[in-house]
Amino acid sequence: MVPLGGRPTPFVRVRNDARGSFERSVREHASVNEVQLVNTHDDESLYALNWEPSESSLLAMVLELDAVLLGATGTADTWGLEIRFPSHDALSEFQQYYVGANIDVSVERIYNPTKPDAGPWYGLTATQRETLMRAVEAGYYSLPRQLSTQDLADTFDVSDQAVTERLRRGIETLVMNTLLVDEQS
Repeated sequence: MVPLGGRPTPFVRVRNDARGSFERSVREHASVNEVQLVNTHDDESLYALNWEPSESSLLAMVLELDAVLLGATGTADTWGLEIRFPSHDALSEFQQYYVGANIDVSVERIYNPTKPDAGPWYGLTATQRETLMRAVEAGYYSLPRQLSTQDLADTFDVSDQAVTERLRRGIETLVMNTLLVDEQS
């Protein structure tokens, strides 16, 4: 969703096999003033909607709670939403509102960054993340150990020392940005 002209403008990606039913439904919806096909690529189409969401809409509740709708995926029967709330209280209020309206809402995952400026990977570089993930997946941390640092180094075509440093720095970064955040303040 992009705010254009002071109003949120949703951009909707639709599989081409559902284009006809999507266009009919959107054009018939009372809150939609205009639907515009922006682009078609491979098996998907991108639309922009000009709309006036009702006061009782999900978007109205999201805006009222100072939350941000990051993404939405839906079918005719169900929707999956990714929403960033400013607090747990706001999330609870959102959920209670919809449960009170007899709308089935379930929270599948709560992401609570302990150090938001560390980014989605807790401050890890892409290389550190990839090395740590591969080490765990391949059994480097298993007992007994399933592979050596040299085996891991061969996977990345780097030296044993380079892999050891990636692991050491990656683990240090994870600990600093998760377990020791309060001590750094």
